[in-house]
Amino acid sequence: MSTTTTSGSGSTRKHTALPKARTLVEALPWLTRHHGKTVVIKFGGNAMVDDDLKAAFAQDVVFLRHAGLRPVVVHGGGPQISAQLDRFGIASEFKAGLRVTTPEAMDVVRMVLAGQVQRELVGLLNRHGPLAVGLTGEDAHTMTATRHYARIDGERVDLGRVGEITAIDTGAVQALLDNGRIPVVSSIARSAEDGHVYNVNADTAAAALAAALGAETLMVLTDVEGLYADWPHSDDVISRLTASELEALLPELSSGMVPKMEGCLHAVRNGVANARVIDGRVQHSILLEIFTDEGIGTMVVPDGLESPDGLESPDGPESTDTDADQLGGTS
Repeated sequence: MSTTTTSGSGSTRKHTALPKARTLVEALPWLTRHHGKTVVIKFGGNAMVDDDLKAAFAQDVVFLRHAGLRPVVVHGGGPQISAQLDRFGIASEFKAGLRVTTPEAMDVVRMVLAGQVQRELVGLLNRHGPLAVGLTGEDAHTMTATRHYARIDGERVDLGRVGEITAIDTGAVQALLDNGRIPVVSSIARSAEDGHVYNVNADTAAAALAAALGAETLMVLTDVEGLYADWPHSDDVISRLTASELEALLPELSSGMVPKMEGCLHAVRNGVANARVIDGRVQHSILLEIFTDEGIGTMVVPDGLESPDGLESPDGPESTDTDADQLGGTS
């Protein structure tokens, strides 16, 4: 629909869709910057259980693929695993932010991740074309793990079938990316030592895979606005910090945030240009984070980078109208 307005002897046509064209043009520098780059996205939190958020997530990932990026999705399935364990009468227990996983619980974890969560996510992505292919860390030895022990108050704690990644083979994932596909990876891995399958924290798995792939960005979806500067006394979000600044903060973080931020730290110290924790409760948060100046989470960068790639607008520094301490707010 359009309307015609007359000014003097000439006439101009005002198109109501023009703002959409301007938005696309404004995204062009970002598209140019990120073209051909690998982005590893950890899918989790409310985005996994809310139907509208799941649909928006799938749209975002497919958009990245068609925009010339190479997205890889790594997922866990905490809410779904807990629900299924309840159905089987198996109690859920967490220590140091990680799920204690008995052999019986591991059977459920494997079933839920590979047979339920991954299948649904692949289906959502493939509504937009034959793009997504599911695999687990077991497949083609993509991830190899050993038993992980947590430290609580200085004590070594056995978490059962919880794995710590010892090796990544990117061959299968790279082959899928080179074929134009979107790999969707479940965070379970087999041990080369005892042959058992282990439950690997999805934040940790995504970080390890991002580093092994030489990804430009690791994005971790979560249920908070980002890393809070002084929680619970303030809800100001830290918009960016260096690896060393993050390392100093780790002992003060809540147990649920520790694996996420440790993953970000590992990524940027092993070749990933930046790692971001973003609010998965915001529809299209991935596109907002990658293709606009209005960052909506916390970015972690390697030490020594004053102006890391992806932090400033491709056309110049960020607008001074934006309070850096508020960039993590929801929109």
